[in-house]
Amino acid sequence: MKRIIPLTLTILVFATGAQAACFADYKAKRDDPLRLHYGVAEIMGACSVDGATAELTPRLAADDWQLLSIEGVFDDAGLEERQDSAGDYYLRY
Repeated sequence: MKRIIPLTLTILVFATGAQAACFADYKAKRDDPLRLHYGVAEIMGACSVDGATAELTPRLAADDWQLLSIEGVFDDAGLEERQDSAGDYYLRY
């Protein structure tokens, strides 16, 4: 019985730590004067549009940006192709 508990805990730690990376590309704005930006951000919670919205809205608001839309969510295979388009906002938030 003593061996079962540590083995179970080890399996749980590895199972939760092996979660795939999740990223979202988004559009945001700032008023006065109007400024727009496209960015890419890592999402730590649910890898969905709703999860990305919930996570990015306060991150962007902290710098006076308003989230306009989540363009999509993707894994690390889609990162490199978006880096040039996101520019300074690549993994900034």
